[in-house]
Amino acid sequence: MTATIIDGKAHALALRTRIATHVATFRAAAGRAPGLAVVLVGEDPASAVYVRNKGKATRDAGMESFEHRLPADTDSATLLALVARLNADPTVDGILVQLPLPAHIDAQAVLLGIDPDKDVDGFHPVNAGRLAIGAEGFVPCTPLGCLMLLQDVHPRLAGLEAVVVGRSNIVGKPMAQLLLQQSCTVTIVHSRTRDVAAHTRAADILVAAVGIPQFIKGDWIKPGATVIDVGINRTDAGLVGDVDFAPAREIAGAVTPVPGGVGPMTIACLIRNTYVSACRRERVEAGL
Repeated sequence: MTATIIDGKAHALALRTRIATHVATFRAAAGRAPGLAVVLVGEDPASAVYVRNKGKATRDAGMESFEHRLPADTDSATLLALVARLNADPTVDGILVQLPLPAHIDAQAVLLGIDPDKDVDGFHPVNAGRLAIGAEGFVPCTPLGCLMLLQDVHPRLAGLEAVVVGRSNIVGKPMAQLLLQQSCTVTIVHSRTRDVAAHTRAADILVAAVGIPQFIKGDWIKPGATVIDVGINRTDAGLVGDVDFAPAREIAGAVTPVPGGVGPMTIACLIRNTYVSACRRERVEAGL
């Protein structure tokens, strides 16, 4: 018996379709569409693809997409000035500065410059603090998407043992916070953990976000566990995740593929966060 494949594409399409319906209602109530501004500095090929995909998804949902493309030699002051203008722009509900930025730009200063209430990426320390105490804010899109996929498999997460592999500010830490809010018992393992496999074998829910191709081996997985693979690693064999998929599929109860798992949910949750931001700013009920 093999694991159920969690179809992130289908889940993302359903979420984006639902948001598009709500956007039409929002437009009628507010007299405008929600707006997402995406800033790309330089010509990094992967970043350019991400920006293009985000723009298309935004427009497909009936929202306004504002793209700002700056040359690679743009300095921090110029970028911060653009962010300040977007903060003040009433047509912009969400601001996303595509990472990574060129090495000469102070990325932390740029992220701090974004209005936390327009920080639909959820990276600002204010939103990290809001998440930590359970206050209303924005959650980073990838862990939010992971949670939605998990809730589809497990309508009730309370009491389950969850292990998050990786402690990044973008995925690992917020993922752990979200699972704690769902009353899971949460363990974070990382590069200094003495026996990673001993922890992962006890997990009812395993979220792999370490950025190492096929790091999680099949025999590291508890039989019947739900495995969420956040990794997107380019190898000579093509795109692979952080989980060794073939053996994992023989042991897990449910698993996300790479590609086609978590990735589509990240963009769908960005659209969702932008819509929610617009509703908060216009004092319109989101209805989600």
